[in-house]
Amino acid sequence: MNPRYILGRIGLWLSVFVIVSPAILFFLWMASLSLKFEIDNASYPPVFFPEHIAWKNYADVFASNRFLTYFTNSLVVTGCATALAMLVGVPAGYGIARMAAHKSAIVILIARITPGLSYLIPLFLLFQWLGLLGTLVPQIIIHLVVTVPIVIWIMIGYFETTPLELEEAALIDGATRWQVFRHVALPIARPGLAVAFILAVIFSWNNFVFGIVLAGRETRTLPVAVYNMISFDQLSWGPLAAAALIVTAPVLLLTVMAQRQIVAGLTAGAVKGG
Repeated sequence: MNPRYILGRIGLWLSVFVIVSPAILFFLWMASLSLKFEIDNASYPPVFFPEHIAWKNYADVFASNRFLTYFTNSLVVTGCATALAMLVGVPAGYGIARMAAHKSAIVILIARITPGLSYLIPLFLLFQWLGLLGTLVPQIIIHLVVTVPIVIWIMIGYFETTPLELEEAALIDGATRWQVFRHVALPIARPGLAVAFILAVIFSWNNFVFGIVLAGRETRTLPVAVYNMISFDQLSWGPLAAAALIVTAPVLLLTVMAQRQIVAGLTAGAVKGG
């Protein structure tokens, strides 16, 4: 076997290890913190594998701070924001790609790279004037500012790589443009739809600032629930790590379940130009 090929493979795996290992280490350490009592979390030298597992940390998370309410709020906000983003973004991406509307694509790119905080103050004043502050509606709407440009930009790149011959054949057979989009373009774009859906869920689920500014006491989302576990008089690392893992788990499981579609979408050009 070629020595240059072997060295290249070794270098590749070393690079992957260097990049991925910190994230894996942090995740494992967070899991360790969530399973230890506070005396073990504060011990020196640090204890990675505890002798006694503190399952009560997870029980304390669900029993306090309205965690289940915030979990439901996150499901509603993320689900509605993602569904609306897909409903609007996928047809928009298809139209921009097929019309080669490059100026519109630039506008979408600008909206995508603009920080979400730029929209927070004017939308806060608008929602305050409408009397919607403290409800879930403002959070769903402002999450669209983040999720819709992501979905549109991903779908533009993906539809630009799909073959036009199948759509042209369907048009010749008498199909309307909507039928072509629904029965030809969407099935081909399934991997791209998976990538757009996953990224929209991640960006919406993990958003913190919008939830703490626009929400009320009963309408905050999960990232805010984790923040609320930090107090001035005491910092309990076990319940805090348990809450962080619970917040991470739904997105992590969704990503693992859809990993084949994500890889197919990435390799097929679903994030072209991203």
